[in-house]
Amino acid sequence: MVPVLLLHGSGPGTTGAAWKPLVEALDERFEVVAPDLPGFGNAPAAPIEEWADRLAPDNPCVIIGNSAGGAIALKLAARGLATKVVAVGSMGFPMPLPPALEQLWSTGPTEAEARSLLRLIFHDPPGEEAVAARLEAMRAQPHYLDLFPAPRQRWVDALSLTPGELAGIDVPVLLIHGANDQIVPPATSLVPLLHTLPDVRAHLFGRCGHASPQEHTAEFNRLVLSFLEP
Repeated sequence: MVPVLLLHGSGPGTTGAAWKPLVEALDERFEVVAPDLPGFGNAPAAPIEEWADRLAPDNPCVIIGNSAGGAIALKLAARGLATKVVAVGSMGFPMPLPPALEQLWSTGPTEAEARSLLRLIFHDPPGEEAVAARLEAMRAQPHYLDLFPAPRQRWVDALSLTPGELAGIDVPVLLIHGANDQIVPPATSLVPLLHTLPDVRAHLFGRCGHASPQEHTAEFNRLVLSFLEP
């Protein structure tokens, strides 16, 4: 089976388990691995500059990444370690730190902040059950605020590739983004990536924030499966 590496984003309480709906959609035809990023879940922390090294596959494979995970996917593709890339709400192009990303990286494990976080991530925020689940996940990650200390522009820079590096990525890339994404706005990420990557296509979801795999699950999974078909 074709190997697929799934890389989640950098929000508080996030782990590889965030990919569960896509893992279930891919499971019959692909060999899927969804690790926790360094400092998330059960993975030991590491400097953000080392994330690509820690997550690099032994052999080239399909890499699907969300947000910061999308940036890592592009970095691995630039090293020749990807056969195809799906970059979702992806960082990777040099940009100023968005205010909503600053807020996300400074979110503490309180109920009020969990509720505010979900309003930031989703176009249509989920209900109290989702708030409680996110708060529990955030409390399971007590050292989250140590991962992205201020000033935070440096972490955006560490996750960015140069235009030349992006232009050198010679594998097919699918960009998926939410039109209402505040955390990684499409104008400063999707659009320049679309103009820079040589073999690229894009899908923009309307009425969608920074969580298209959760906000438009069925259509998201169909897009990915269609792109991965040989």
